[in-house]
Amino acid sequence: MNLATAQLAKTQPATPGSYGLYPTGFRLPEDIRLGPVRLQVADLERSIEYYQRVIGLTLLEQDGDRAMLGAPPSIELVELRERRGARPAPARGRAGLYHFAILLPDRPSLGRFARHLNEKGERAGSSDHLVSEAFYLRDPDHLGIEVYADRPRSAWRRNGRELILVTGPLKLEDLLNAGGDQPWNGVPEGTVMGHVHLHVAELRRAETFFMDALGFDRMAHIPSGVTFMGAGGYHHHLATNTWAGRGVPFPEPDQAQLLEWTIRVGYSANLAGAAASLSRHGLAYQLEPGVSLRVHDPSGATVRMVVDPS
Repeated sequence: MNLATAQLAKTQPATPGSYGLYPTGFRLPEDIRLGPVRLQVADLERSIEYYQRVIGLTLLEQDGDRAMLGAPPSIELVELRERRGARPAPARGRAGLYHFAILLPDRPSLGRFARHLNEKGERAGSSDHLVSEAFYLRDPDHLGIEVYADRPRSAWRRNGRELILVTGPLKLEDLLNAGGDQPWNGVPEGTVMGHVHLHVAELRRAETFFMDALGFDRMAHIPSGVTFMGAGGYHHHLATNTWAGRGVPFPEPDQAQLLEWTIRVGYSANLAGAAASLSRHGLAYQLEPGVSLRVHDPSGATVRMVVDPS
């Protein structure tokens, strides 16, 4: 995803409607939002401690082998399900989660998060993607996490219909300065689930599922083996890659993994449209009319689409 400065200068502003390849059939509405991810972990208490101390989430609910964490006032982001003694998520050789991405509301919040990581001695990767700035971590079960903030859409660039996403060095000092003197007190109000990034066995099969059947727009395709998809002009609500290897199998039941992720739509008609599209592509799903739809995705996880008019 690297792009030289000279090449970037030849690109064009990504104004609304000037980028993205649209599905020919059902298309997700512009106002979709992502809901919580459900993760299988080996030790519930260990994971709760990590997500509170390092990521800054709030424990919203805990019951038996389940816990829900999120952002203020009560935004659900990460549901943990304990499978005692589950093996860590593999780095390669399996489909499944690459990372889920928590979107902070602004750049100063990301600057305060960066200072927090440094003060806690937590190691993290970082990158400037042009459309966003991000940090990358792994939880105690080796599940990938991104914490990021978007750049203004006026800064986004395109090449033809392809949105430009790059991997460049983060200007850390500038970001820390943006955080000001305010302390990090956990993820702030306005924090949401930004996107999900998945390892898949075959990129074209994944594109067929997520674009042609489920209705995402394709925002960008990178020759290294990754496709970015979204709705409403967003740079991506979803990405898929083959970096774990082509033809890889799903995770084993006893491995830490992404079990389910959520797409929120505003009207039941969107749910019915998605169900009809999945049927046309011969894909099995579970539908509770007007409420929710569940379908297994090409990474081995379940996509849950729910009607949420709020």
